[in-house]
This record gives sequence, C-alpha cells and structure tokens, in this order.
Amino acid sequence: MEDLNLLISANIKKIREEKKLSLDKLSELTGISKSMLGQIESGKSSPTVTTVSKIAYGLKIQVNTLISTPKPDTVIIDKKKIDPLIEDNGKYRLYPFSTYENGRCFELYTLEIDEGGYLSTDGHLAGTEELLSVFQGEITIKIENKEYVLKNDTSIRFKADKPHSYYNSGSVLLKASLIVYTQL
Repeated sequence: MEDLNLLISANIKKIREEKKLSLDKLSELTGISKSMLGQIESGKSSPTVTTVSKIAYGLKIQVNTLISTPKPDTVIIDKKKIDPLIEDNGKYRLYPFSTYENGRCFELYTLEIDEGGYLSTDGHLAGTEELLSVFQGEITIKIENKEYVLKNDTSIRFKADKPHSYYNSGSVLLKASLIVYTQL
C-alpha cells in the first residue's frame, strides 16, 4: 500500500502545481486541512478513500487520476516493436501507432500493401471517417460502388461506415498513413 500512497502524493502535488494552487487554496476547495494535505503530499500520511475522493472533487478530476501512473507527455513509437495486423496472406499489413484510449477518438496506422494485396471491410461504426495519405505506390479504394485511385503524395478522406476496400493497384509496395476517426 505504500507504493499507492506515494503515487497519490506525487499525483496530488503535480496536479496542484499544474493548476497553480497553493495548499491553502486546495484546503479551501476540498475541506481538508492544509497540514493534512501537506502530510499526504509528502507521503507521511495515508489518505482514506473518502479523503482521496474529496481531493479529486476539489481538483475537479476523476479519482483514478490520483491513483494511476501518469502517462508521459512524449512517447516514441518504433515500428519495429509493433505487431502488425496482417491480412491477405501477409500482403496487407497495418501497424497501429495510436489506438482509441482515454477518450481519444482516433487511431493512427501505417499501412503497407504488397503488389496485388487486398483488403475489404463491411464498414465501421456510424459516423466513422478515414483519412489515408499515400507516400509510396498506388492504391485503389472502392467505397460502395465507386473507385478512387491515389498515388504518391495524395490523400483521401471518406465516410468509412460504408463497405470499402483497399487494393494495391501499382507495381511497388504501397506505403500510406491511415487515420480512423470515430465520434464517441
């Protein structure tokens, strides 16, 4: 439990400082004495669930924000360390760089399709859009019954809640960036 108390104390201090609140002001917002808040922040006191709830309410944050390890402000994602989603006997590879989490409404992928590779989907949730930017090669995208051909340095945005397919119609490896946006 000691690790949790240290995590809570570090999170309270960080959030309080980010919000530019003094211990006096936090005391006023939470109804918890300044001395108790100081002891909690320094890790000298173990707060009860009720106390943690009062602090979260006073800071206008969720309780889990105080008991979770903060995510770093900057993350480097190495494609070599990502397990791709593979279709069409390995000809279609989708590398997820960023997925839906913590209220994020989009996913970011690198897409690679070998010559002749193909993928078809029935469509995503209503309101979903895709934005695909081609960096190398040629792709034919079929949305319902209409086809669009994209080559190097071109992009397309479309409503992806309809059946659509991707086909490498070129003679080289297709490399593209794909953003899937869903209204949550």
